Amino acid sequence: MGIQEKLKHELRAVVLVTLFFAAWLGALMGLKILILEDYQISFGSASAVLIGALVLAKVVLILEHVPLGGWQRNQAVLMEVILRTFLYAFGTFVVILLEKAFESRHEQGGFGPALMNVFQHRDMPHVWANTICVGGALLFYNLLSALNRHLGTGGLARVFLIHPKEDACIE
Repeated sequence: MGIQEKLKHELRAVVLVTLFFAAWLGALMGLKILILEDYQISFGSASAVLIGALVLAKVVLILEHVPLGGWQRNQAVLMEVILRTFLYAFGTFVVILLEKAFESRHEQGGFGPALMNVFQHRDMPHVWANTICVGGALLFYNLLSALNRHLGTGGLARVFLIHPKEDACIE
C-alpha cells in the first residue's frame, strides 16, 4: 500500500469516526439546548461539537492500536469493549475536569486551587452528564469496532448498508 493509499485510508477513517462522534455530541448538545431553553438560557456552538468530535475521533483511533495487556488476550471480546470504554470515559472525565480547572484558574488563584475547587463547582452535574453521554458514545463505538473486526473489512457496511436482495446476489 503506497503512501497516498495509506493517507486516503487514514483520512476516510478519521472522517467516518468524526461523523459518528459528531452525531453523538450533536445529540448531547441538542438535549442541553432543549433543557436550558426551559430556563431561557442560550447555549451551544456547532463548532465546539465538530472540534470535540474530531479530537475524540483521532484519540480513539490512536488508542485502538494500544494493547491492553497480555491478560486481556485470553478474555472475551466483551471484556476489551468494557475495559476500553471505561478507560476512554475516565480519560474524558479527567480532560473535562482539567478544562474546568483551566477555565477558573484566575478566579481561584492558580491551577492547583482551581482543580481542587472543580468538584464543588456548580457545573459538576454538567461534567457528569457530558462524561456519561460521551461514555455511551464510546461504548457504542467500541461495540461496533469489535463487530467490524469480527466481520472483516467492510463487514458492518455489508450488514447495514447493502440491500438484502443485493447481498443474496453476492453469495
